[in-house]
Amino acid sequence: MTDRQSKIAVVTGAGSGVGRAVAVELLHAGWSVALAGRRPETLEETAALAPGAATLAVRADVARPDDVAALFAATVERFGRVDLLFNNAGTFGPGGVPVEDLSYEAWRHVVDTNLNGAFLCAQAAYRRMKQQAPQGGRIINNGSISAHTPRPHSAPYTATKHALTGLTKALSLDGRPYRIAVGQIDIGNAATDMTARMESGALQANGEVVPEPVMDVADVARTVRHMAELPLEANVQFATVLATTMPYVGRG
Repeated sequence: MTDRQSKIAVVTGAGSGVGRAVAVELLHAGWSVALAGRRPETLEETAALAPGAATLAVRADVARPDDVAALFAATVERFGRVDLLFNNAGTFGPGGVPVEDLSYEAWRHVVDTNLNGAFLCAQAAYRRMKQQAPQGGRIINNGSISAHTPRPHSAPYTATKHALTGLTKALSLDGRPYRIAVGQIDIGNAATDMTARMESGALQANGEVVPEPVMDVADVARTVRHMAELPLEANVQFATVLATTMPYVGRG
């Protein structure tokens, strides 16, 4: 085996969208990938996009500590170690709901998935990476353009993505003694089911609804692969990948 072929990744939210694209990109590059998500059938669909590659589909809700523990235990049992966590699972929550009408249950669901889930997975990966030999690995958190600039009616999503940036920085610092590199990719308008509404019209800060450009999700996947395949002595701390003409720089 080459070094690349022996690399082991865990990708959360691997059943669709960015997670699926990144998982397939890594599989085509020779990585072994544990595919995590809440729907086993979509994980199997992702695996089928890279026939013959080394995959492990694990049903897991990242907001549940027991599910996360089982995910990493299954990965190590199958592949022996964890070299990469792509901390991708997330939800936007109820779109278009003014903050005064947002239910606590909706707020809590987004926080549990986007922030608590990211923490639980990073913690589990960190423990494995610290203990394994050779020591170390990489965690890439999926942030968002909303980690910098919010959209209207996006309080839960934006708050969690801002918090994820703080988590990325703290984990990056704490991982230094153990060769654990931690970075974040902030994505804007990649063409997935989650962003399909962008092309038909998205609410802007001035109250208008305007169609927005999108980019190929494969371009995001290639960026994540580049970050993942750097030696542990190098790290992309933060990367922003977006549709070139989306309303981000100068938004509002």
